[in-house]
This record gives sequence, C-alpha cells and structure tokens, in this order.
Amino acid sequence: MIPVYEPLMDGNEKKYLAECIDTGWVSSDGPFVKRLEDEFAAYCGVKHGIAVSNGTAALEVGLAAIGVGQDDEVIMPSFTVVSCAIAAIRLGATPVLVDSEPDTWNMDTSRIEAKINYRTRAIMPVHIYGHPVDMDPVLDIARRHNLKVIEDAAEVHGAMYKNRKAGSIGNVGSFSFNANNIITTGEGGMVITDDPAAAERARSYRDLFSIPEHRFYHNELGYNFRMTNLQAAIGVAQLEQIDRFIEIKRRNAALYTARLSKVKGIKTPTEKPWAWSVYWMYAIELDPKLGIDATRMAQLLAQKGVATGPFFLGMHEQPVFQRMDLFQNEKYPVADRLARQGFYLPSGLTLTESQINEVCDAVEGVIKSL
Repeated sequence: MIPVYEPLMDGNEKKYLAECIDTGWVSSDGPFVKRLEDEFAAYCGVKHGIAVSNGTAALEVGLAAIGVGQDDEVIMPSFTVVSCAIAAIRLGATPVLVDSEPDTWNMDTSRIEAKINYRTRAIMPVHIYGHPVDMDPVLDIARRHNLKVIEDAAEVHGAMYKNRKAGSIGNVGSFSFNANNIITTGEGGMVITDDPAAAERARSYRDLFSIPEHRFYHNELGYNFRMTNLQAAIGVAQLEQIDRFIEIKRRNAALYTARLSKVKGIKTPTEKPWAWSVYWMYAIELDPKLGIDATRMAQLLAQKGVATGPFFLGMHEQPVFQRMDLFQNEKYPVADRLARQGFYLPSGLTLTESQINEVCDAVEGVIKSL
C-alpha cells in the first residue's frame, strides 16, 4: 500500500534528540524550544514565535492572544478541520460560517461581510491544502470593521501570498506541526505575530497564565499547552530542510498534474497568479457526473494498493455541533460538494516518481472502468 503520508527525517533529528537526552533538557524549559520559536518566526518574517503542544492549541492560543472571549463571534469557513470551531467555542465564542470558493477550496471572502454584526471579533481565514487564501479582501474587511485576523496556516508552511509568507499577514498566525505537515515535531504547533502584546498574552495563556515575575501566581485561567524540548529539537532539524521539503512537494504536484489534468472528470489543484502553493496534500475533486463519490473512489483505489485521505466534512454537518444547536438550517453547497467529491492522494515527502505514476495509473484505471 502506498501510504497517504510519510514524514522525511534524514537530517539532524537524531543528533538533536540525543543532545536533549544527554543534557537532560527534555521539558519545555529546554533550549531547543526558544531556538525553534526564534528561527520559525524569522523564517515567516515576523518578530515573535510561541511554540505550543499542537495545532488545535495554537488556534486557541492565537484567538486568546487577540482578545477573543465570551459571547464573541469568529467568522471562518465551514470547510475546515473541526479544530477551528473548537478553539473558538472553548473560549466562549461562537463560530460563524461561510462557504468556500469552488476553485481554490478556500473560504469565499465575498461572503464574509454579510456575516458581520456587533458581536463579531475576528476573521479566521484557513489556508486549505497548501494554497493561500486571498488575503487582501480579508484585511480590507477587517480594517473597515475593526476586526482581528487570525490565519490558520497549518497546511501552508512556506506558502506565499504576494511575496509574504502565509501566516504572517494577519494579526496572528497559527501553525500545526503534526506528522503529516511539511515540517513536523510529531505533535506540536506555533503561534506567530508581530504584536508584542499578543505574543506576551499567548506565552502566558499556553503556560497556565503564569506571569514572568511569579510562576505560581495566576490572574486568569490558562492551560498547559507547552511544547517539549524533545519536540522542538525535531522541529529545528526539520526547519533546516524546509526549502528542500517544499521543493519536493512542488515537484510531486507537477508530476501529478501532468498526468491527472488530462483525465476527464477530475479537478486538479488550482494555483492563483498571486499565490505560491506548497501543495500540502495533492487533492482532487471528482465531477459528480462520473457517478462515483470520494468514499467509493477511495475503496477502489485501496484495492489497487493506493491509500487516500478524505476531505473535511463541513462544520455545519458535524453531529456534535448539531447537538449544540449550532448552524441550524444553514446551507453551504460548495462545502457539501467538496466533502462528498474530494479526497487527496499520497503526498508524503518520501514519495517517489515511480509511486506517483503507480497512483496515477490506479486513478486512470478506476475512471476508465466507470
């Protein structure tokens, strides 16, 4: 079976982990944490990085850092990972949804303004599958309505929007370093910002709302969202190779597109002129006229030795939120279609050209059989 994803760890990961073990610095107080924060922030072109335990924590810490709290509303796409909504809900805020663009699969920025009211506090653009959101309209709306912007950049390490790194454009950016991300710490995440006040609040929130002057003095309720030195050591080694990793991603995407863009009934990923995608996952969408959905397609590809990954189920369709009476009677047709017709192909950094051709052969074979 060709797996959906395998990380690549052929750099200094073992060396840096051994250093942690040899020195005894394994907790969140270790030096690799600060090094990863500083180096990742510099890579993104911002002043502050705050390492956290995972990407979901990064979203919550980022929202808390910009002041989102009880009874606020945060506008986000329906087509995204559930973590986005969870982060807002845990802070007492309400997620408010918009549909997606049919071509990039990112949030439809033309639908944001209609969802703004007196409770709206922030906009959360989510950069989907390696391609940045069109950020200029988001920033314009935020300025005119005095709103904050938090970018969910979990899937776009190194992607560019008009010569700026995705995640560095809003008030704060949130990243995940899960095992299937371009750089990984196993589990882990990062919040980045140029705002010193937001950075200070983020650091405090991720550390039980401790204050620098007195570690065990707490004015507010925070959480232990700290990253360990062991995780950070892997992250530093991964960051040293991020340009190489992105080159692999873009090369593999080009190989896939050269084959699959010719197959009738398949929509391959879009790259807008103002964007530089990192193709986090090579995602495709099936034309409903083929008479097959993504679930069945995945089953048929698995029979040919090809693993796949499903697209997100829209937040408005999640049972947990329906039980909470959220998003009642709301309709997001693009998100609905993507959930049923979209999936991604093997996209790991260890993927070979031979394997890509094998995957494409399998996809073409299934389509022809229809």
